[in-house]
Amino acid sequence: MEMWFSEFHTPDVKHSIRVNRQLYSRQSDYQRIDIFETPEFGRVLTLDGNVMLTERDEFIYDEMITHVPMAVHKEARDILVIGAGDGGVVRELTRYDRVRHIDLVEMDPMVVEACRAYLPGNACRLDDRRVHLHYENALKFIRRCENKYDLIIVDSSDPFGPSEGLFTREFYGNCYNALKEDGIMVNQQGSPFYSEDAHAMQRSHKRIASTFQISRVYQAHIPTFAAGYWLFGFASKKYHPVDDLDPEAWNALNLRTRYYTTRLHRGAFYLPAFLEEMLQEVED
Repeated sequence: MEMWFSEFHTPDVKHSIRVNRQLYSRQSDYQRIDIFETPEFGRVLTLDGNVMLTERDEFIYDEMITHVPMAVHKEARDILVIGAGDGGVVRELTRYDRVRHIDLVEMDPMVVEACRAYLPGNACRLDDRRVHLHYENALKFIRRCENKYDLIIVDSSDPFGPSEGLFTREFYGNCYNALKEDGIMVNQQGSPFYSEDAHAMQRSHKRIASTFQISRVYQAHIPTFAAGYWLFGFASKKYHPVDDLDPEAWNALNLRTRYYTTRLHRGAFYLPAFLEEMLQEVED
């Protein structure tokens, strides 16, 4: 008998992946956590029935949410990561020798436990001496921080349910206060393709743009995410994501990547017409 995992992108659209077997299934205090083994995408992590990552394409997301800000802010040493309990963002950050401290705030310890056991390719650097795990509510954590971080990476799930509070004006204001005077915040902005996702993206961008001096959106192709088209937000007190990019300096680090390049970095900020219009609607 065939086994499939299906995720509804809208009430009329679903994405299905053939499953060889289910490796893990637990209900935590916050969400249902499942890990499947699949022939096409390798191991797949889902939370409450939504794909969070697959072994096949996670490198796209983790590289783009990490290396874009790190290539712009050449002095980023103290970093806060919110969410990302799978460890993929931390894995990418620990490749930089200049990074001295990473606070990882994940509300659900069972996510980390599951990924340590079944997704070691992502969780492999969680025990790095520079990484400090905090199992608590990110909203409460960020309120205690002021002028502390060079970079904040918000690797949350979608703006519904447990992560809804990470897309509010209050939260972005707290991130602003937690950053140093030249700090950068990067977050996942979802897909602009389906209407509900598009409205959530516009709402988030409007709140960020009203908080930070510089606010831009960039894009990546991630096959297993909704419509295969994903957005990230780049917000900063000082740095422009393209004008302040130093390709030579980043390339001199000789970090081997599978998706990110400094050429792609520039191109990721050149958006299609329909998306530019959607952003202008909420910026004006």
